[in-house]
Amino acid sequence: MSSKDTIPEELKDFRNFLYIVWKHLNLPDPTDIQYEIADWMQNGPRRAVIQGFRGVGKSWICSAYVVHQLLLDPSKNILVCSASKTRADDFSTFTLRLIHEMPLLTSLIPSSTQRFSKISFDVGLAPASHAPSVKSLGITSQLTGSRADIIVADDVEVPNNSATQGMRDKLGEQVKEFESILKPDEDSKIVFLGTPQCEDSLYNKLMERDYTACIWPCKYITPQKNEKTYYGRVSPLCVDEKNKGKSTEPIRFSDIDLTEREVSYGKSGFAMQFMLDSKLSDLDRYPLKVNDLLIMDIDDEVAPEKVVWAQSPELAWPGDVPNVGFTGDRFYRPFKQVGDMVDFTGSVMSIDPSGRGRDETSWAIVKMLNGYLYVPDAGGMQGGYGEDVLKVLAMKAKKHKVNYIIVESNFGDGMFSELFKPFLSKVHPCTIEEVRHSIQKEKRIIDTLEPVMNQHKLVISPDVIRNDFTSAQNYPLESQLKYQLIYQLSRITRDRGAITHDDRLDALAMAVSYWAEQMSQDAEKKMKDRKEDLLDQELQKMADNYFGNKKHHRNSPNWL
Repeated sequence: MSSKDTIPEELKDFRNFLYIVWKHLNLPDPTDIQYEIADWMQNGPRRAVIQGFRGVGKSWICSAYVVHQLLLDPSKNILVCSASKTRADDFSTFTLRLIHEMPLLTSLIPSSTQRFSKISFDVGLAPASHAPSVKSLGITSQLTGSRADIIVADDVEVPNNSATQGMRDKLGEQVKEFESILKPDEDSKIVFLGTPQCEDSLYNKLMERDYTACIWPCKYITPQKNEKTYYGRVSPLCVDEKNKGKSTEPIRFSDIDLTEREVSYGKSGFAMQFMLDSKLSDLDRYPLKVNDLLIMDIDDEVAPEKVVWAQSPELAWPGDVPNVGFTGDRFYRPFKQVGDMVDFTGSVMSIDPSGRGRDETSWAIVKMLNGYLYVPDAGGMQGGYGEDVLKVLAMKAKKHKVNYIIVESNFGDGMFSELFKPFLSKVHPCTIEEVRHSIQKEKRIIDTLEPVMNQHKLVISPDVIRNDFTSAQNYPLESQLKYQLIYQLSRITRDRGAITHDDRLDALAMAVSYWAEQMSQDAEKKMKDRKEDLLDQELQKMADNYFGNKKHHRNSPNWL
């Protein structure tokens, strides 16, 4: 088989070819969704966005599609672009494996005189050309100079390149290069395959550039949900009022399986990765807003008597402070600072210890002045009860002149404090106390932080945000966002298990809670003192009136 004319008619349909590939790989028959994705690749619009839930098999279908296109026409030049070189290499390896293993594709095996590498290769019967038959590159690679009949962008959006607005803007500019690479032929096309990674996903932006999308979530949705949340882009296969909430692929993903994944990913993560719901209409589920914070440099010892918050474009922090919150949710400087610079009332450090697993030992240092809470330092690190961890925490306590340390005691039964005390006594002696919580963590965190943030009383140093972002880069790509304080703050809901990691946020909430309790106690004491003063004044008035009148009464006893 060397051309489209010599291929049996039934094999010209990519869905039939996909069936053969799946049989070769010893996989179960393709599902209805996989067949429809295949049809969209072959017969969909020239500018297409295919969004399928994680695990639906998009990348494997993509490899089969590339091979099928070359089987139909070996003269085509196809560019496959992935998020990284590693993913691009994986694609090439799998595609070449299909070509060499399937008897049907013998004619596509490259000859000894043709290009053959992981980056690019030719297929048999391909005419001489400056461009290879298949070229696979990472999105950050040099795209200029490439030419292609078909461009497949396979998962170009990942957490590592879409975490901040700056990253998202850069990615958007990178994919624009596709238009200059694509040949101006009638059958040329660009296909994006992927899963949205953020609320301001590239795949949403492509709709503004005349792309057409089709979405396959893992659970059935109602027609109303399709129109309101997805703008009618969900495949009819996944829209069913009667089966709402049930698995769209029950053979591969049971309802129980999806429930377990939802618990693991958290409500917001599952909505993004499996339901492909990146719309911001449900922002109300996320009560803690980044724009309620005050961002300013914090002195070690003093702060202004009052800082005034305002949400104004000229007060927004520039891009040097990475923002992993929701799109449109920005960091703001204070509108003004009022009064003199005054010493802080006190400095508290909270610590949420962990073992040696994936959780972090997290800390937050919060200082108070006139009801405003200042965060000059916060973060997390792995290492459990290790000596290095304890030394770092002790030095931070010393630097920020911490008066009081709070330790979460739900883990280790007080062992952390006992190990920590010797380091403190050498470096910075101060009071340390363990606290135990019984309230559901998510509710406790939100109930603590929300009122303070709504009143714009929480002030954070920009260095905290920068270090928070930088420190998370040591983790695997898929986990970097989840370890960041600002991400945890903006994504937490009242649902149990809403976010995978909450250590840094929990530490911040513990320190804020301490000051909230102190401020409440101070307020109550002041109210009590004032009531007592007023009562004393009233009694004095009554006594003055009574006794004064008696002294002038003709029949008053001698003892008055």
